[in-house]
This record gives sequence, structure tokens and C-alpha cells, in this order.
Amino acid sequence: MKRYFFVALATLMLTGCPSQPPDVPQPPVTIKPSKPSPLPLETTPFETTPSVVETVPQVPKIQSINWAASVEPLVAKMLNANNVTAGSVLLLDSVKNNTNGRLQTSKATEALHRVLASNKKFVLVSSDRLAEAKRTLGLSEEDSLGSRSKAVGLARHVNAQYVLYSDVRGDSKAPTIDMQLMLVQTGEIIWSDDGSIDGGVFDHA
Repeated sequence: MKRYFFVALATLMLTGCPSQPPDVPQPPVTIKPSKPSPLPLETTPFETTPSVVETVPQVPKIQSINWAASVEPLVAKMLNANNVTAGSVLLLDSVKNNTNGRLQTSKATEALHRVLASNKKFVLVSSDRLAEAKRTLGLSEEDSLGSRSKAVGLARHVNAQYVLYSDVRGDSKAPTIDMQLMLVQTGEIIWSDDGSIDGGVFDHA
């Protein structure tokens, strides 16, 4: 009888006593969120764009001309004209380009001015006086006058007796220069002549 009592007591002690006291809190369980699997990237085939080769336009070429050598023979003929009064005031108009191409006629005007400045028959209107007269008349200093009537009007303002009107005409590769000496008082052309231009190689503008 005592044997059964001790067996039952031992069984009760084993089942009634937990391994850990019930009042000891259990550590919290941390649940880690699972990382979403990356979505597959859409692969796009490379689009090949044909390379565009840009064509650089060529710079226009302007003929290089020995203007001084071209105008000197004509100026010599004009100075020897019989009906020109020595000591008169001469207005030089800008050289015009009436060819079928591009020419540096500003250099022609400069060369013509240098040639005339050394002559002893005419008193050449200076560049400063000409610029002042243009401002007085409301003209731009770069105004090339453009017409004989405008040139004559400007010549009267500066008390010039003569106007030298020049233009380059014909084929730009083989042009000629034409000069006309006009009497300011009447607008009459008292001398005119033309000559070939001493051309050279083509240079970039």
C-alpha cells in the first residue's frame, strides 16, 4: 500500500511541477518580414541610330586683286585729260560691284584713294571731311552713295568741283573697272575710261 502511495506521489510531482515557473515571461518572438523578390527587368534591345555626318559648308572664296596696279593706269589717263582744271577739289565715290560675283570693292576704294592722294592735279576730299559731311546730311558713314545723283549732292556739300564714280562689272573671274569723272556743277561726264583688272588667286573671305 505504501509502495503505491509513493508511486502516485512521485507521478503527481512530476506532472504538477513544470520545468519553468509560469510567471517567467517568455522572450518575444521577432518575425522578420521577408524581402520581396525583385521583379525581372524588362530588357529592351539597343536601338541603333545611324550616325549623321554633318557637312560643313565651304567658305565662299573672294578673288584677291592687286587693285593699285589695276587703277593706276586709269588714274594717269584721267590726270592728263585736257578739260580738267588743275587744283580743283575731287570727291572720290566708293567703287561699286556690278559683277556676277563677290569682290572686295572696299579694298578697291582704298587703293584708289591712295593713288589719288599722291597726285598734284586734284585736291582730294579727306576721309574725315567726307564722314563729317555724311553725318551732316543724315547718311551713314558706311553709305556707299550708290547713285551718281547722291554723289553729286554730297560733292556740292563739301564744295568739290568733280566726282569720280567707279564700278566693276562683267564676270567676277575676269572683271573690268569703269571710271567716270563728273563735273559737279552740271552733272556732265567729262572723262571716262575702263580697263582690265589685275586678278590673282582666290582667297577665303
